[in-house]
Amino acid sequence: MDNPRICVVGACNIDLLSYVPRLPVLGETLHGDRFQIGFGGKGANQAVMCAKLGACVSMVSKLGDDVFGRDTLANFAKFNVDTQHVRLTGEAFSGVAPIAVDRQGNNSIIIVTGANDLLSLAEIEAARATIAASRVLICQLEIPLETSLAALRLARECGVMTIFNPAPARAELPAEAYRLSDVFCPNQSETEMLTGLPAGSVAEAVVAARVLLARGAANVLITLGEHGSLLVNDESVEHIPVESVRAIDTTGAGDCFVGSLAFFLAKGLSPAEATRRANRIAALSVQAHGTQTSFPDAADLPPDLLSD
Repeated sequence: MDNPRICVVGACNIDLLSYVPRLPVLGETLHGDRFQIGFGGKGANQAVMCAKLGACVSMVSKLGDDVFGRDTLANFAKFNVDTQHVRLTGEAFSGVAPIAVDRQGNNSIIIVTGANDLLSLAEIEAARATIAASRVLICQLEIPLETSLAALRLARECGVMTIFNPAPARAELPAEAYRLSDVFCPNQSETEMLTGLPAGSVAEAVVAARVLLARGAANVLITLGEHGSLLVNDESVEHIPVESVRAIDTTGAGDCFVGSLAFFLAKGLSPAEATRRANRIAALSVQAHGTQTSFPDAADLPPDLLSD
C-alpha cells in the first residue's frame, strides 16, 4: 500500500484519565483505582490513527504555549505527523479532557477546549496548499463550527474528499455542513440529537440516517458501538456488523474508527469496505486502555486488513 496524504483540522487535548469502579453520580466524591495522562482531542486522535496505519498526515490546530502544548508537539513528532500548521498561543491554555472510565469500559468526559477555540479562519486559509494536496480532509466539532466549515469549503473547492465527524454532539447544524460532507459520520447519540429521532436499533438508525442524507450528505455513516456501523447513501443501505469483543476501555474508539476510515478511503477503497476494516480496528482498540495508546500500529494488524 502507498502512503496517502490526509489532513486533519481539529482539536488537540490532554486526556486526564481516572479509572473508577463506576461512574460517579451527581455530588459524589469517588475513589479511583488508577490515573494516567494521555494525548487526546478528536482531531489529534484521528491524525495519530491515520499515521499509525502509514498515512502521511498533516495537522491543523492550535495549542497553548505551555507544557501540554509542547508535549503534544513532541507526541506528533513521534508519529511523523506534520505540524507546520499547528500554532502556539499565549492567549489560552491547551485543551484538556478529564475522563472517568469504569470497569466495564464506559466513560464520562468533560472537555475544556482552551486554545482550540482560537484556531482562526486565516489559519485555515494558510493551510490551503496542504489541504489541497491531501486525498481526505477530516473535521469535527471541538473547534469553532465556522472554522470547520471553512476547512470543508476549501476541501470541496480543491476536490478533496471530506469526512465530517459531528462530535461532540449538538442539536443543530447549518445545511452547509451536510452538503460539504462526502461522509457524514455521527454516532448513535449524535444522530439522535441532530434528528430528534431514536437510533438505538439498526432499524431506527436507518430512519434517522435517511433524514441526515436528505439534508445533503453524500454518505451517512452511523457508528453503532458493539453493533458495528450503518452506511446509507442514495444507492444502498448497509448494516456492517463487527465481531463481538470484551471492551476494556471505549475511550477514543470513535476516533480510532474515523482515522482508520479516512486511511482506507484515501487508499481508494469503497465506503463499505473502508467501514468494514475500520470496524475491525476500532474493535481492537477497545480491548486496551487509554486513547491513542489503545490504537493499534500497522505492524500489529492482520495482513489482510492493510492489503489492497
